[in-house]
Amino acid sequence: MSTPPADSKTPPLERSVRARRATVNDVATLAGVSAMTVSRAVNKPDQVPAATLEKVRKAIATTGYVPNLLAGGLRSNKSRLVAAVIPTLSGPVFLETVESLTASLAAQGYQLMLGQSGYQASREDDLLSAIIGRRPDGIVLTGVVHTDEGRQRLLGSGIPIVETWDLTPDPLDMLVGFSHAGVGRAVCQFLHDRGRRRVGLILGDDERARRRHAAFAERARELGHEGPAVQLVPSPTTLGSGRSGLRALLADDPAIDAVFCSSDLLALGVLIEAQIQGVAVPDRLAVMGFGDLPMASDVHPALTTVRIDGWRIGREAAQFIVDRAEGRTVAQQVIDIGFSIVERDSV
Repeated sequence: MSTPPADSKTPPLERSVRARRATVNDVATLAGVSAMTVSRAVNKPDQVPAATLEKVRKAIATTGYVPNLLAGGLRSNKSRLVAAVIPTLSGPVFLETVESLTASLAAQGYQLMLGQSGYQASREDDLLSAIIGRRPDGIVLTGVVHTDEGRQRLLGSGIPIVETWDLTPDPLDMLVGFSHAGVGRAVCQFLHDRGRRRVGLILGDDERARRRHAAFAERARELGHEGPAVQLVPSPTTLGSGRSGLRALLADDPAIDAVFCSSDLLALGVLIEAQIQGVAVPDRLAVMGFGDLPMASDVHPALTTVRIDGWRIGREAAQFIVDRAEGRTVAQQVIDIGFSIVERDSV
């Protein structure tokens, strides 16, 4: 079989580069400068004459050259990469934090790598091993519950760590979050104050949601109520799980007068199922969510929910990492951002 002729209009160097990974020497040859000048143009462009910089940039665009940031990181002891681990990419509750992390880090010259751990500790351990081996400048974690093996790896890595979306008196390093137990108690009190006495909970089967449930149940007992009826659903939670969860709750106890859901998606499913079954919200059934997603104020009736400032979590976590990476002292290593209940028409 004959080999198709090469494009005669493409210079030999460019044709050669297309068949392999471009190098700094390829860029230097094409631009007519030294490899040192290419390196300077990439890392310190303000120190390169404008005309030379333009030639180097054109050569980079032509060859598709990507600088070896790992090699530069070894020399500077910085990767300028930060790794974040979240349980799920499909659940929208963490997206605000991811967006804030990305923007806040980028503004200071760092980039975000994102990993999905799921809700199983073993998957987080595997992911952490891969992340630590690549020596990022910081690691941002969701939650404070880790296996003993995972904790040892993190503590032994020497990498700045920020745990988020939770609160503990014993953080690994730095922490930005809020109390899930505090949420549970506050929601129970809120519904009690509005005359709701038979509350059902629809919860994702994850550790943070279970802590909200335990605190809710404790406060209910203090107020003289029976423990809430509970439906556990798989995490990440879905709209469909909210619908099936309400059906199960009403089948067990038709007198339930309020439902607290561990996510706004679950709560939206409850609203839909209540409408299908002819259960009036909020007259017959109050509905509360968690997360205050953008759609919460637009559904009908507008959803009462717990608001978490995910944007602030991301911003504070990014600043923690950058401060430590730049050698600055972090005086306050734990930030409790708190939470708020946003009352709308569903209660």
